[in-house]
Amino acid sequence: MTSTDYRDYILPESYDRVGKSHGLDPVTYSQPVLATPQAVALKAEWARLQDEPFIGITHDGTPEPGLFTLADEGFDVELAVSAMQAMLATLTEAERAAAQKPLDHRNWRGWYNPELVFNTEGVRLENLSEASRDCFWDVLSSCTSARGFQKIRRLMKANLFLGELYDLTNIMNQWSYHFEVFGNPSVSEPWGWHIYGHHVGFNVLILGRQMVISPTFMGTEPNEVVLKSGEFFAMFKEEEAKGLALMQSLAPALQEQATIFTLMEDPAMPAWRFNFADQRHLGGAFQDNRIVPVEGACARDFTPEQRHALLDLCETFYIHWPDGPRRARIRQIEDHLDRTFFSWIGGHGDDDPFYYHIHSPVVMLEFDHHSGMWLSNTEPAKFHIHVISRIPNGNDYGRALIAAHRARNAAEGDHA
Repeated sequence: MTSTDYRDYILPESYDRVGKSHGLDPVTYSQPVLATPQAVALKAEWARLQDEPFIGITHDGTPEPGLFTLADEGFDVELAVSAMQAMLATLTEAERAAAQKPLDHRNWRGWYNPELVFNTEGVRLENLSEASRDCFWDVLSSCTSARGFQKIRRLMKANLFLGELYDLTNIMNQWSYHFEVFGNPSVSEPWGWHIYGHHVGFNVLILGRQMVISPTFMGTEPNEVVLKSGEFFAMFKEEEAKGLALMQSLAPALQEQATIFTLMEDPAMPAWRFNFADQRHLGGAFQDNRIVPVEGACARDFTPEQRHALLDLCETFYIHWPDGPRRARIRQIEDHLDRTFFSWIGGHGDDDPFYYHIHSPVVMLEFDHHSGMWLSNTEPAKFHIHVISRIPNGNDYGRALIAAHRARNAAEGDHA
């Protein structure tokens, strides 16, 4: 049985990725790992997927139309534009050229979540000036709620903690992330930005007073963080506790319906169901067009209290969204509650590691307890957590809203 204390799984100095990595820059550290056959194959597969025309995650390969509409959701677009313009002004000409891309540039779908430097696109926050990094906090604050700002900062600091744990802050620190801007900051036209790197993939689309943050990847290993500075916190406790409470509240028949596999690495899983990079996750990096089956128990069969708990669980995945867009997002999820499915892998005892998946035409959320990457546990454990959110049927990266905006502009032009 896997210990519940991550300290029992700290890798020794003799482990190659630890002892041989001291003092290396991230690119040099990554080169031998990326040369392995497994990494070469993964990178080639990611490139193939990135080159596919964007469709979006669907359950059958065909996006359902009419799900996403333009609206005033109360987002403070002026603040976001001002913050981004201020940050861009701090960059050198070369940094701006590397960081800023056209709205439809393929790089927007090029994010990933390992600490390895799979590409050198955009700029790395760790290489920017202190003034630029200070301005980045203003950009992040302008595009998140107060709780969300804290959450993303803590995720970045959790990466620093892992670096401190192994004396590898040259590779893992709070600034170890690619940064790119897409389009020109505008109060009326679509634009956006993202950061990505170890345990963070954060994609933001802004369109007037409406915005989308999707897809997102968030993770931490371990999930209890104690920095050398004395700061300490734990991550994803709400997502974990509320997901388990909902599963435990279901009647036995619904629990059985929700449980698609009883073991986290179940021999009954088909080949497409599990892979070394994402483990149980289906919506990870480069899975923008994945066909994902609808499985599990339908919220239509839940009690009113369980339906409320499901909505509350969904909202924990969106606390980083600003208040107005978050309220609009939860209303949208509630409107499709009768078409929302909740599925589960693993046990549902208090100490069991588990995976769960929430899926409807407008939302796909995943929570997973992982086995070790920088810790040596070979079985999933509660101290390594990955959380993914996506918007199916074409609105990842706000693509459905961009299309609606362009269609409206074309129609207005026809009538001019």
